[in-house]
Order: sequence, then structure tokens, then C-alpha cells
Amino acid sequence: MAMGLKEQITDDMKAAMRAKEADKLKTIRLILNDIKRREVDERIELDDEQTLVIIEKMIKQRKDSISQFENGNRQDLADIEKAELAILVAYMPAGLSEAEIAAEVAAAVTASGAAGPQDMGKVMGLLKAKLPKGTDMSAVSGLIKKALAPA
Repeated sequence: MAMGLKEQITDDMKAAMRAKEADKLKTIRLILNDIKRREVDERIELDDEQTLVIIEKMIKQRKDSISQFENGNRQDLADIEKAELAILVAYMPAGLSEAEIAAEVAAAVTASGAAGPQDMGKVMGLLKAKLPKGTDMSAVSGLIKKALAPA
């Protein structure tokens, strides 16, 4: 039987402890704390899908923080967030390449019969259902805008 995502994260925490990787250990503990908090609050046992949602949220928070720190000229803090982001992204399933996403966008535009920017919601709805979990939807949104822009 394959190891679940929570078990993988726990094993990675133990390995980081043994290797004395303090930064990696701190980030992994943050993940496990968020998982445990949700399990206790909702009195459930999270599966891999629910765990990925938590990690996805953490990734979005790190990306937002990085842009805020860079805008505030705090590169030291941005670097810390980037290091955490790299660890978090490692737990996400492999996504589609940019070319594959662009092809999916083109197919969705055709399938929905979208004629302009006002039809962006239709295209986004089709793609959300079709693209794998963890796909950067803000990047997809940019591609849709480009595809629907008047020539």
C-alpha cells in the first residue's frame, strides 16, 4: 500500500530532525500544525486531497507574502518565504507544463464558444473542472485573458 501524504510529511519531518535541517523542519512542522488544527476543529481525519488543499493555501500565503516583502524592500524576509515555498511546492503533485496549460485554455475557449473578455467565467469554469489540483489558476487566468483579448 502506498504511503499517504500525511505519513510522507511526518517521515520528512523525522529526516529533517536527524539531518538537523532547522529551516526545513520548521516549515514541515507548520504544515503538520495546520493539518492537526483542522482535524481537531472538524473532528475528522484528513485524506490526501484535503491535505493538499491545506498545502495549496499555505503556498498562496507564501506567494502573497513574497510580493508584499519585495514591495516593502524586505528581501531578507522574502528569501525566508521563498525557502518555505520551495519546501511546500515539493508536496504538490506534478502539474502541467505551461504549453499544456495553454493548449487546455485554447481548447476550453473553443469548446465554450467564448467571443471576448466577457466570457472569461465560462472558460474558467471549464478549466477548473479539467485542470489538475494545484494548478496555478492566476497564471491560467492570465492565459485566458490573453486568448480572449481583441486582436
